[in-house]
Amino acid sequence: MPGTRHLADSTLAVATLWRREVIRFVRQRSRLLGALVQPLVFWALLGGGLSPSFRPPGAPVGASYLAYLYPGILALVLLFTAIFATISTVEDRHSGFLQGVLVAPVSRTAIVVGQALGGTTLAVGQGLAFLALAPLAVMVVVAFGLTSLGLLIAWRIESTQGFHTIMNLILIPIWLLSGAFFPPAGVPAPLAWLMRLDPLTYGLAALRACLDPAAPGLPPLALSLGVAIGFGAVACAAAVATVRRASVAA
Repeated sequence: MPGTRHLADSTLAVATLWRREVIRFVRQRSRLLGALVQPLVFWALLGGGLSPSFRPPGAPVGASYLAYLYPGILALVLLFTAIFATISTVEDRHSGFLQGVLVAPVSRTAIVVGQALGGTTLAVGQGLAFLALAPLAVMVVVAFGLTSLGLLIAWRIESTQGFHTIMNLILIPIWLLSGAFFPPAGVPAPLAWLMRLDPLTYGLAALRACLDPAAPGLPPLALSLGVAIGFGAVACAAAVATVRRASVAA
């Protein structure tokens, strides 16, 4: 049946693109080492340096800033891995691989989902290496949204240098405004509103709630998960629309 054949072709395309992203990452040993060591360096330097002078509002006396920063560093692992995994999209455009993918008889949704799942697998895998008992489902939701955001940008940019520039303008503010580095309590009103509008704020809040249900000042878990899932769906849909336009232009 045509419908069954189309589903099988789309599933094969998703699996092939996912496998390609994972194999490419595993074969790049320097990238693998940096992805695992860099978050630990951030956590040790930032957490150790600020611990003597910082205590999260509402936290009990004696609470460690290292403990507060830990979920934020986990979010940083997901953010950096998911976003920079999509650099391959820019490189694939120059090598001609993307042109071959676009002329293949598979849906554009399958192309985006395959790439997104590849980046999600890498991000979650490194997150689990950093925290073996982390809430897997929340990390999958956050990583998928961030990877889809990276694909949305990568499909629009021609050069790797341009991709790095745009991502640095987006990546660091998203992480800083998520509450990973400082809590929203007590910040100026404009900054507090930006933190509420940051979708990563809710993904990080869900991670904190799973790791410490008694953590103060968190939004309801259902709201956090709903926003994170909605962000992933919107980002993925926007990336699919971009790929379809690129297919027409090609």
